[in-house]
Parts: sequence; structure tokens; C-alpha cells
Amino acid sequence: MSSPAVRCISECLVKPHHSNQVSNQIWDLTPWDIAMLSVHHIQKGLLFIKPSTLHPHHFMENLLEKLKHSLSLTLSRFYPLSGRLVTHKTQHPPSYIVFVDCNNTDGARFIYATLDMTISDILSPVDVPPTIHSFFDHHKAINHDGHTMPLLSIQVTELVDGVFIGCSMNHVIGDGTSYWNFFNTWSQIFQAQSHQAQAHEYDVPISYQPIHNRWFPNNCSPPINLPFKHHDEFISRSEASLLRERIFQFSAESIAKLKAKANSESNTTEISSFQSLSALVWRSITRARSPPNEQKTSCRLAANCRSRMEPTLPEEYFGNCLHAVEAETTTGELLENGIGWAAWKLHVAVANLNDRVVLQFLQQWLESPLIYQIGRFFDPYCVMMGSSPRFNMYGNDFGMGKAVAARSGYANKFDGKVSSYPGRDGGGSIDLEVCLLPHIMSSLESDEEFMNALLPSNTLF
Repeated sequence: MSSPAVRCISECLVKPHHSNQVSNQIWDLTPWDIAMLSVHHIQKGLLFIKPSTLHPHHFMENLLEKLKHSLSLTLSRFYPLSGRLVTHKTQHPPSYIVFVDCNNTDGARFIYATLDMTISDILSPVDVPPTIHSFFDHHKAINHDGHTMPLLSIQVTELVDGVFIGCSMNHVIGDGTSYWNFFNTWSQIFQAQSHQAQAHEYDVPISYQPIHNRWFPNNCSPPINLPFKHHDEFISRSEASLLRERIFQFSAESIAKLKAKANSESNTTEISSFQSLSALVWRSITRARSPPNEQKTSCRLAANCRSRMEPTLPEEYFGNCLHAVEAETTTGELLENGIGWAAWKLHVAVANLNDRVVLQFLQQWLESPLIYQIGRFFDPYCVMMGSSPRFNMYGNDFGMGKAVAARSGYANKFDGKVSSYPGRDGGGSIDLEVCLLPHIMSSLESDEEFMNALLPSNTLF
């Protein structure tokens, strides 16, 4: 029996509240930004319990109006999100430049949809139901589509007893840090609006005032002239394999034990909680894949570079500022040694990431620009750790209390992609969204070391 379908009820465009302040703005793209042109959007969202009320229609009507108004106020601060990508090219002299035009744009898309399912229908199944993908706009779109599609799209999906607020943000515009700074600010402005009869954007104290000054490496002046004649030279689209997606929950106590074990085995105190957890995931997924001992395997971590630059970039810097670090070994070495051995390799990879390494990478990129391709993310022997348990996901409140779950869309998923979220209960707990081929997920679910580290509610036995 097929699941109910999401039904779109209404759609509109939301512009910045103070649009006159962002006119004539050209937002130059950095190497980090441009590299994202051929991958998917960031698609993350929160599931809330719908308050019980005698007038559910009035509740939703009121909620949607408040969401749209607070979004308009928020876009005044995060104005590049209401822009569009533009490519300017000439033949004489040859030039190919991509930038964001923040002037005379239509704004962000806002969708209201309904689905005849309950929160339990979404959260009870062992696997994340595919229906979740339909909670996000820009399904399967790539960032280059921002030439004709909004750079930000919000979809509010009303369930029988819940509300899901899903956001698709063009990854050219920003990374996960930028995404959650935007989301947190929207929540703060929404709450301030609810407490004031006439809330004005600049009356609202917010945690992160976005910094839009563009950062470029030394000896690089914007705009960047790309060595292309047509976007077909660097754009590709590919379908993901049939994957199983599952959320695994790790308590703070379990992670503390992993950290203690990893540091004890490596005779150190420097290995972090997340490095220890990543080592467990790397070893367990590799074991589930059962490759030959001589097969190379790697674990990649997406690292925020803001604090690693000299001088440092503030956390409020709006844009992309990411670098992937990697630890590599053979399957035999990884599985013959303990979790501490694997965790130490990850620790060294992270510790070695500094300003010099990042600048060297960017210099090489400028000499030979690389646009990441979705299909090339897939490596049958790699584990890729994305997102971060440090992001403030459960601090967001849109008049319905604390979210009951965080979920993501179809975007940028492949066999071996793992996204980390803070646990809902806080305190250092972490949820992992694991994407694997079905037979590999089944093997992981039988992995004793992995399953024993989970919260009891995850246990299958």
C-alpha cells in the first residue's frame, strides 16, 4: 500500500523587509563557494508537535503569517539568500564569472503543504521513511540551478499532529555553519515578533549578526574568472543508489566511554569525543562492507576552517568555509587495530589542518579550479562525516516548543554518508544519520561493537 502524498496548498515569494538596503549589491563568490556549483542544496528541517487547539485552521493560518513575516525580517540580514546566481561571460577577452545578484530579485520561496500522516508515522519506523524527502523543495536540484530557482526555499508541511519546517538553501551561498546561523536567527526574530505587537528587525537582539564581507586568499582579487566556456563543462547530475537511511542515537555516557577507550588505547588524552565516535563508525561500516584486507579505506571529516585561518574568520562569516580532512589505511590495519588506533589517525588529520594547509589547497584550486561532482562523492570504501553535533538545532522555537526531531532531505546522500546532529536531550548526546546500501545496513545492524554503543531504544534485539 502506497504512502499518502504531500499536497501543496499554497506558494509565494518572500522578499527582505528592507529591500532598499540591499539594492545594487553584487555578492562575489569565493573558491569555497564556486566549488559547490554542481552539488545539491543543504536540506535540513525540524519536526514539531502541533499544539492541540479548538481551531487548528486558525493556528496554521496564524503560524504561516508569522513565519513569513519573520522570514522577511531575517532576509534583510541574510540578503544574499533572496538573490539569484548570474553568469557573466564574454569571448573578447575570454571571461566566465559567476556571482550572486542581490538586486531586483524575487526573493525566497515559501510553500505550505499538508500530509495525512502522524509524527509516529515519521519517527516510529526503523528506517527514515522516504516521505521525508518530499518535505523539502528543490528535490534533486543542484546549486547551479540557482540561476533560475530561489536560493532559499522554505516548506512548511502540516501533519495530522505535527508541523515540519524544512529549508533548502543553495550550498554556493553558505555551509552548515551559515545555514544554522540563518535558521537560529529566524527563530529568534520569530519569537521576538510573538512578544511584540510591532516587531522591527533592528529591535531584535540576535546571536549571530552575519558578516557578508567576502574572504579571498592572498593575491586573489574578486571576481574569479573561471576557465570554462559553458556550464556543461563542470555540471553533472546523477541519481543516488537505493539507500537505507537510519538514525542511530548515542548517549553522552556511551560517547564518554568511547572517548576514554580510544584515549586509553592510544596512551593520550587528546582524542575528542567526535573523533572517537567517528572511529567507531568507520570501523563498523568497513567491517559491514567486508572488503579484502588490502583494500584501501578512508574516513573524511568536513571541518569548519573559520577558527583555523590566520587571522581567524568569525563564526558569523556568511558563506562557505569548509575543508575535508581524511585518514586513510587498509581494511586489514583498520580492523586489526583497536578504536584508539583509528581515532588517533583521525585526530592527527584534524590537528594538521591549519591556515597553511588551507591556503595551499586554495592556491592549487585557483590554478586549476575544481567543481565538486555529486557522482564522485561515491567511494565504495569511504565513510564521509558531515554536518556537526555543535550546530544549534534544538534551540529553535517557532511557537510550538522544542522540536522532537531533526531530519534531512534527499540532498548529497550516498553509500557511506553519515550526518551528525546533536541529540535532542543535549548533554553531549549525538544522533547519526547513516546512509548505506541495504545489504550493508543489515550487516551494520548485526555489528556487536556498533550496536552495543547505542541507546537502548536503538537495539534491534
